[in-house]
Amino acid sequence: MKAGLIHLYYGDGKGKTTAAVGLAVRAAGTGKRVLFVQFMKGGETGEIKSLQDIGGITVLRSKKKFPFYREMTLEQKQEQTSIHNQLLNTISIGTIQNREYDMVILDEITYPCRWGLIDCGKLQDFLYLGKGNIEIICTGRNPDAFFLECADYITEMKCIRHPYEKGVTAREGIEY
Repeated sequence: MKAGLIHLYYGDGKGKTTAAVGLAVRAAGTGKRVLFVQFMKGGETGEIKSLQDIGGITVLRSKKKFPFYREMTLEQKQEQTSIHNQLLNTISIGTIQNREYDMVILDEITYPCRWGLIDCGKLQDFLYLGKGNIEIICTGRNPDAFFLECADYITEMKCIRHPYEKGVTAREGIEY
């Protein structure tokens, strides 16, 4: 079995993080060590509470909740960039070289790249060095070209219909 493939779940449809969480649970259930790193999110979510209770899964994310990108001040964007780069530094090359984890999930990683809220060069290095060594899962919308180039699995989640279109806001346990 070839190890160290890169997965990309992207698109405007629901299910990207849900797919990544499912893969984390599956991997942990077979004894694999999983690092679940969440970008852009800082508030409480159902998946984080559950993942933290599963042996073999480590969760890293911001402890601070920020507004949506379009509502952020310049100072908030700078602070979030610093947090994202700290997360990236925590997981970077040593994670691969030391084989600390069998799987690394970079949830919502396409957004900070698209919006300049992370060191994309360092992220690309991590992906290219990780390929062939550890399983890496990336999620988000509108991925930059390098995500598409390095991914072995590419799944696009396409929204056909969503209750938000009828005014139904995000529901706890379903959307977060």
